[in-house]
Amino acid sequence: MATSPIGLHRVIYPAGVLPQAAAKLDNSAEIGADEVRIAVERLNLDAASFRQLASAYDPAGVKQAVLDIVAERGKMQNPVTGSGGMLIGTVEEVGPQSPLGLKVGDRVATLVSLTLTPLQITDGLKNWDGKSEQVPCEGHAILFSRSIAAVLPEDLAPDLALAVMDVCGAPALTARVVRQYPNARVAVIGAAGKSGSLSLAAARDAGARRIVGVVPNLDEFEALRKTGLADEVVIADARNPVALAEAVGDAVDVTVVCVDVPGCEHGAILATDAGGTVIFFSMATSFSAAALGAEGLAADVTMLIGNGYLPGHAAYALDLLRTNLAVRNLFEARIAAH
Repeated sequence: MATSPIGLHRVIYPAGVLPQAAAKLDNSAEIGADEVRIAVERLNLDAASFRQLASAYDPAGVKQAVLDIVAERGKMQNPVTGSGGMLIGTVEEVGPQSPLGLKVGDRVATLVSLTLTPLQITDGLKNWDGKSEQVPCEGHAILFSRSIAAVLPEDLAPDLALAVMDVCGAPALTARVVRQYPNARVAVIGAAGKSGSLSLAAARDAGARRIVGVVPNLDEFEALRKTGLADEVVIADARNPVALAEAVGDAVDVTVVCVDVPGCEHGAILATDAGGTVIFFSMATSFSAAALGAEGLAADVTMLIGNGYLPGHAAYALDLLRTNLAVRNLFEARIAAH
């Protein structure tokens, strides 16, 4: 099989697009010389994707929807949100020219989106109840030579490691940006979630002097307040720009958006001081709403789309989990709840 390092050979249609933008991928098990085949153990659906599916279907319908998407598209890419997630599994075969440094038998987490990963599910999701983001399954996935994967750490449970690696781009970029502002003031919207709690820890690690955690309800307020991850915890509807800005109070240098619902762009911009930066990690973010909203508010802010990758991002996120008991407790409670 002739291959492309970025997976163009796996695109069935439309022609000329990258795998992420493709409507259908070739998910056949045979690998090319620089590819790797993974025996899939578990998917971790993107939060925005799972929320959309769960709002549209009952659990049995969610399960069938995932099966239908993968069967139709050769990958897991929610057609409504455009997002996917990631997976863990065991390396089953390695092409002789693969540069990824993986070997047969390695248990790995893919650090690239399911939206561009050829995937086939073979067990009908018989062990999944459709009620959580983590999906036990059997099947295979294909990695290209430009893909990214990390060997699972032996000291963490696989579901815990997967949950962290799913959002590991958020804390790495948060830390990088916060370090650009001496004594930075930071707000994290969606602060009690996976990416939100890690971003709080990263902001602290990067030297922030004021950290505000924004949550949507009293349950998350209580859960986050007792961790000490944020200096202030406030309740606000992130879709209400004025209410959000008022809840944050004095404008901040860095606002990190980690919520998985649309309509949060304007509030994040309004809460950010002139010269500040807004980091959007949510797959529900609208580029046009962010760009036109900032223009309409005459807001002199830099806006970044977190792309999920920075060198060393997985190791950094895992180290935050290992060294910050509050973050670990939040993650473990979230997994137990599902």
